[in-house]
Amino acid sequence: MISRTINLYKNAYSGLTNKIWLLSIVMLINRCGTMVLAFMTLYCNNLGFTVKQGGLVVAIYGMGAGVGALIGGKISDRFGFYYTQFFALFAGGVMFIVLGQMTTYLSICICVFFLSMINESFRPANATAIAHYSSVENRTQSYSLVRLAVNLGWGIGSALGGFLASINYHLLFWVDGFTNIAASFMLLLLLPKVTKYQQQHIEKNEIVTSKISSPYRDKKFLYFLAFQLFFAACFFQLFTNMPLFFKQGLHLSEFNIGVVMAANGIMIAIFEMVIVFKLEGKRPYLTLISYGSFLMAISFLLLNLPIANGFLIAAFTMFVITIAEMISLPFMNSFYIGRSSDNTRGQYAGLYTMTWSAAQVISSIAGAAFAYAYGFLNLWFVVCAICMLAGAGFYWLKNNGGE
Repeated sequence: MISRTINLYKNAYSGLTNKIWLLSIVMLINRCGTMVLAFMTLYCNNLGFTVKQGGLVVAIYGMGAGVGALIGGKISDRFGFYYTQFFALFAGGVMFIVLGQMTTYLSICICVFFLSMINESFRPANATAIAHYSSVENRTQSYSLVRLAVNLGWGIGSALGGFLASINYHLLFWVDGFTNIAASFMLLLLLPKVTKYQQQHIEKNEIVTSKISSPYRDKKFLYFLAFQLFFAACFFQLFTNMPLFFKQGLHLSEFNIGVVMAANGIMIAIFEMVIVFKLEGKRPYLTLISYGSFLMAISFLLLNLPIANGFLIAAFTMFVITIAEMISLPFMNSFYIGRSSDNTRGQYAGLYTMTWSAAQVISSIAGAAFAYAYGFLNLWFVVCAICMLAGAGFYWLKNNGGE
């Protein structure tokens, strides 16, 4: 039994390129400091702002992220992903430190917008880099390895963030900023320079499932983005209203909130690569994504369970939502990357990232406003219904030629 388990993990990690491993190290360093966004609503509440104001700050982050995604995608296709990643990491780190010095609500909102615009321009370039450094056969594994590094870092960052927040919230911004800057220089140190010509002309035996020259003309992709918007609007409750509910509704301390949030990243780090290895090729991507969406819908219902132990509810909900995330998110990347070419990958990644950013805006504003007016318990019922709708949409797209 033990030897079979060891072999399973060996197979799950086999075939990955050295550059993917090095890129994952960079992402681990970066995400070990990721804590500001997870605690932003609590930080705003600590400064005396209302729940709606805190939700608006996170929504503004999403607005800036949407702009940054489009810009980052175009810059990555035009100038190359290598230095796009470096600039986004370095400048984003500086902006995290600057944000920590802001004290008024207006200055925080303005700074958050420019921070997210710069910081999130990294994502399309990073998605292009992963595709470049991997082969078609192990692309989903490659994305999962980077996600593993991101979520392991997220787990460390969330736990550390909860500890630091219990001391002084401003420490979060310094740590987030310096880890961003450190990651930018590690990128230059560990990964060789890739020129725009190399990015677009290395022969890699690509299998592109869509021959359309622009993502704006790819109807299947646009349908996919519409359903992804519903899914992501629900998923982002994990970073916006759920931590606030843990504190106000379940009466958890900042430290315990950090522990629960950290469990998400730790579970992904331990299990996602194996899950992806076992599921890859067994079902169409859209089928797996739909299964994950339905499971995520169920996870939000768990928050309404009439159990007195708030920590138990929070931990069980996080367990289920993490399983749903591991079943769906890795294959979302593979689906849209498979429809792009070397010349359009940044634009596909930009639109994909922008949709996540739009969902962040919607979930932050609408979710906080709804919770303020009707309460968190009713919010979780609505989120469950929307997530079910997303799952049905992905399944419909699969049955209508989405693959």
